[in-house]
Formats: sequence, structure tokens, C-alpha cells
Amino acid sequence: MSAAFRKAAKARQRPHRERAQPAARTKLGLLEKKKDYRLRARDYHKKQNALRALQKKALDKNPDEFYFKMIRAQVKDGVHVIKQPKDEITPEQVKLMRTQDIKYVEMKRVAEAKKIERLKAELHLLDAAGSGPRRHLFFVDTEREVQEFDIAARLDTVPELVDRVYNRPTIATLQRETVKGPTDPAHLKKLAQQRKNQYDLLRQRIEREKAMFVISQKIQTRKDLLDKTHKVKVKKETTTAPAIYKFKFQRKR
Repeated sequence: MSAAFRKAAKARQRPHRERAQPAARTKLGLLEKKKDYRLRARDYHKKQNALRALQKKALDKNPDEFYFKMIRAQVKDGVHVIKQPKDEITPEQVKLMRTQDIKYVEMKRVAEAKKIERLKAELHLLDAAGSGPRRHLFFVDTEREVQEFDIAARLDTVPELVDRVYNRPTIATLQRETVKGPTDPAHLKKLAQQRKNQYDLLRQRIEREKAMFVISQKIQTRKDLLDKTHKVKVKKETTTAPAIYKFKFQRKR
């Protein structure tokens, strides 16, 4: 073959071009080139070898063999998920925990009750705004004494101190000694505000002690319900009282 012929044949050859990606397969990604067939072949044989190894492992496995993942694992949406073991608590353990809860709440309630008594001793139940009305009874013999009754004279004090239910000195004490304590109106107002704050604190502690008592009763009721004795609910549980149950009578040895 002459050189001119080869040159003419080469001129007639069309350059090689990769075929275009079909529009229907665009979602599958770019079309691989012919030179990538080795990579595809290697990946295919690698997967086939892995499948053959898994098949051999499954054939060699003892069907009677047991392992814990059989019961602890499950498949969700194609993914193996290990089940978390649940905490198993016996009724005796629940009763013990209830007892510990009752002891803790009762301890806090007793501590709150001691604080209430200490606060009452400090306040001496003095007069304060918002406290309930008080009544002081005086007994007389005739109706005339009722009409002519003078409370200041009966209490042996000055009329300015009649409304006070604490620190009410008599006239003899006022004549013998000078008035002790603050007399400035601003200072007296400040002391009255402090006394009111103390009474508010006392009221809050009393309410907290009552709430703890109700909580301890509810915990005790739940503890009693753990027994398998037949019981009937008599009254529903409320925010201020536990539920009331009537238990079947059982004779104890």
C-alpha cells in the first residue's frame, strides 16, 4: 500500500466521539467511558467475592447456635437496631423505693414544721395586715355597765394604745418608765413592713408543710396499692387529698 493511499484513507476516517447520554438516563448520573470498564469489573468481582464469603459463612454456621443478638436486635427500615434492655423492678423493690420516698418527704415536712414553730415563736403572733379579726370578750353584770363600758379604763391604758394587741403598757407603767423602742413614724412603718414580710413567709411555710403532708399520703396510697388485695376506690384523688380505697378485710396471723 502506497503512502498516498494510506494518507487518503486516513483523511477519510471520522474522529471517534463518545456517544451522548440518553435523556431518560440523565437521573442515573454521567455515562461512564469505555476506559472505565476495568474499574467496573474490579468492583463487580469484589462484590461477588464478598457474597460468596457470606454464603460460605452461612452454610458453615450451626443452625442450633444461639447468641443474644437474636433477641436483642431488630430491623427497622432496613437497619439493624439493638434493643435497649428494660429495667426490671420487682414489687418488693418498688415498695422499698416508695418507703424511701415517704421517709424523704416526711423528713422535709418535719424540718418545715420546726421552722414554722421557730418563726411563730419569733413573731409571737403579733398583729399584721391581712390577719384575721380578733375578738376580746369582757363580761359585765348589768346592762348599764354595757352602756357605760370604757375599754381604755378596763385595760388600764391610754386610748391611743387600745387598738394594739401587743406591747400595750398600762398607765402605771407609762408613768414609771419612759417609752422604749422606736417612735419615729418612718421607722415604725419599716418595722411594720418587715413584720408583714415575716407573716407572709410563715404563711408560705405553712402551705408548703401542708402540701408535703398531702404528697406523703399519696405516696403511701400508691405503696398500699401494690398489694394484691382486692380493693375498691371510694373517692377520687384531688389536689388536696389522696384517693381513698376500701380494702378487703384479711385476717393476719
